[in-house]
Amino acid sequence: MNIKSIDKIVAETHNISTYHKIPILDGLELLNAKKHTIDFPFHTHNNFNITLILNQTFYTKLNDKFLTAPIGTISITNPNEVHATPCDSKLGNSFFTFYVAPDVLKTLNKGHDVFFEDKIIYDHNLVNRLHYLSEHFNHPALNLEKALLSVLEQLVSRYASSMYFSDQKTVLFQDFISENLSEKFSLTDTAKRFGLDKYKFLRLFKHETGLTPNNYILLQRIENCKKLLTKETDLMEVAIKTGFYDVAHLSRHFKRFTGVTPSEYKRA
Repeated sequence: MNIKSIDKIVAETHNISTYHKIPILDGLELLNAKKHTIDFPFHTHNNFNITLILNQTFYTKLNDKFLTAPIGTISITNPNEVHATPCDSKLGNSFFTFYVAPDVLKTLNKGHDVFFEDKIIYDHNLVNRLHYLSEHFNHPALNLEKALLSVLEQLVSRYASSMYFSDQKTVLFQDFISENLSEKFSLTDTAKRFGLDKYKFLRLFKHETGLTPNNYILLQRIENCKKLLTKETDLMEVAIKTGFYDVAHLSRHFKRFTGVTPSEYKRA
């Protein structure tokens, strides 16, 4: 067997991920990633990422930390917390993520905001319960909402702290995003617009958002794309409306940020 054939087999057996949108708990979403080899760039989510580590050590980069989650642990990122996930480029990482709306955990915490200071949870009982749900979430005999709420209540009571946590964006950056989201981004031109050199603009932007302007724009475009995918059927139209050159350009970046293609996300 030649090298080309081996590469083809690896490509066919890696990055086999499925995405599921379930109409419970303010819009529960699930990502079942198997042997995922594509790094997730720095980005944020509006919800809690509660990830069950199934194989290979799972790494998370935060602005000030580099975290390691062994097999059989739970990795958590809070809403709007900037993070990246490098994956094993050869073996791939397998994990199952529950994307849970903040208000769900807030309700379980008696109306108080929830924040997880400890991002890696070592809890055999919780891991087993989440693993069961990850394998049976679509079984008709399982009341997923009731079962997941029970697990989340235990997670919150044991490991969450009550504190205010939110991302803060200046008006300058809010205006920047709204006015430039669908246009081709120029760092030099944008910096000049605000009377700054490009290096200072980069530092200020990253300080406020935790992301580079390019990643910030891509992330916002992907979020807009998700909304359009619930209505539009033409992927080319979605791509153009959200500032991408074509379907291939959209699909490449969509998978980098979500783990699945736009078509797979739409079918979920």
